[in-house]
Amino acid sequence: MNRNRVKEKLSTGGTSIGTFVFEFATTGMGRIVAEAGAEFVVFDMEHTGFSIETIRTLIASCRPAEVTPMVRVPATEYHFIARALDMGALGIMVPMVETADQARRIVASAKYPPVGRRGAAFGVAHDGYTGGDITEKIESANRETLLIAQIETAEGVRNVEEIAAVDGIDVLWIGHFDLSNSLGIPGQFSHPQFQQAIAKVVAACQAHGKTPGFMASDVAGGKALLEQGFRILAYGGDLWIYQTALREGVAGLKRHAGT
Repeated sequence: MNRNRVKEKLSTGGTSIGTFVFEFATTGMGRIVAEAGAEFVVFDMEHTGFSIETIRTLIASCRPAEVTPMVRVPATEYHFIARALDMGALGIMVPMVETADQARRIVASAKYPPVGRRGAAFGVAHDGYTGGDITEKIESANRETLLIAQIETAEGVRNVEEIAAVDGIDVLWIGHFDLSNSLGIPGQFSHPQFQQAIAKVVAACQAHGKTPGFMASDVAGGKALLEQGFRILAYGGDLWIYQTALREGVAGLKRHAGT
């Protein structure tokens, strides 16, 4: 199995910056992201129409590149988690994690026995269609897979200490829009209640050796998140990055042309 350089970096106290892909399912996506300097890319299945076949192609686009492919699955279900891993994902992000039992189900679905209950298939996409020692492959997969639990509800924040204590969960990632909605303050990210929730998640991560994560919509916001203690950040997503760059370019040319 490939090394998970993001997990290695986080485990030694480092910081990792990547991005999301929601829209552009091209065979060059992994290489484009890597060339831009991103260390990981999360291919989203929660808010897109991406099928597992699309995810398979997107993960394959990362193979020649120095970028870690991850998948956000739609829900805490074995068939979503295990299939994305079999396609070669090195990380799994799961939305709406609210209890320690749910976190344990994520770990069980993602890890081979004796740690979990992931079904065994070797010589397929996740291990590069290669032969080799099965025991070594199992140990490598269990070691290299990065598991991200999204804390994005009031219930998740209430139970964050117990969730953070679950062995095998590596990252607690705040889903900021969903969390603000759940708290009854949609989009009010400077609201004291939202900021208190963030502080509670970061504190739980620090207490239990987990890494806090967040999606930054701009550089200034990302810098502030890093100062708050977040060590894994996604810089936006493909459609918004493209739209912002296009809007700025078109507006600049229109101003010059006087139109």
